[in-house]
Amino acid sequence: MTLQPEQSQLGKITTYASTYDASLLFALPRAPKRAEIGIREPLPFMGMDFWTGYELSWLNLRGKPQVAILQVQIPCETPNIIESKSFKLYLNSFNNTCFASAEEVRQRIFADVNAAVWRGAEHVMASIGVKIIAPDLFEQQQVVELAGLSLDRLDTECTHYEPAPELLVTFPEEGTVTETLNSRLLKSNCLVTGQPDWGSVQIQYTGPQISHEGLLRYIVSFRNHNEFHEQCVERIYHDIRQRCQPVKLSVYARYTRRGGLDINPFRTSHPCVMPVQQRTARQ
Repeated sequence: MTLQPEQSQLGKITTYASTYDASLLFALPRAPKRAEIGIREPLPFMGMDFWTGYELSWLNLRGKPQVAILQVQIPCETPNIIESKSFKLYLNSFNNTCFASAEEVRQRIFADVNAAVWRGAEHVMASIGVKIIAPDLFEQQQVVELAGLSLDRLDTECTHYEPAPELLVTFPEEGTVTETLNSRLLKSNCLVTGQPDWGSVQIQYTGPQISHEGLLRYIVSFRNHNEFHEQCVERIYHDIRQRCQPVKLSVYARYTRRGGLDINPFRTSHPCVMPVQQRTARQ
């Protein structure tokens, strides 16, 4: 049976589990929303969904609370995503459960999340990644803004607040260029609750010169759009790829956290080094 977002705990009064419960993870299939966008197999991109959990805690065997930061990497090839509120409820179920070590917690999260995102697949193409950052390493966590030329410097009129790919235009006469561009003006809304999702986006491409003004107006056009983070990034990737025909393209978004979790999808047309997981100031 295919689960729908409306069947999740989003926007509902919730009872928090007092002990560890893997069944709280709510997996949603990627395929239906990809079909709406026009993305089908084989996927026109590769990449990861990077999650950061800032509210991970459990009890050691003496009952003393432990805290850590959680980093999870989910390949975009997985048939499912994890609905974010269910991820929060799942992590909160660790709060009053005893574990012998942080490694035991890591292994448990790895097994549960890996099973959820690959549920229904004929075979697992690539496992997820799970890292737990201990408190003695917290001071090494840096705040870094996305690299590139800021589109937000442009004083342009914005009139579209639903995705408008027609705003994306190129200047082929300028020849092939390679650019890294960014904007902090990405905003969309939760598909189920309508709550605002705030983010920054970085676009790297090689190909015909893309109009900076048109690209900024296109990013702003997501402002009233209802879609999950992963789907917004894939829509941006798909629209730029279709309208601008770049030779190479990467789209990376870092969304502000909600419920102690942030989601940072990355999609790229070509093999490359994955982005270093460093939060922006707003995260």
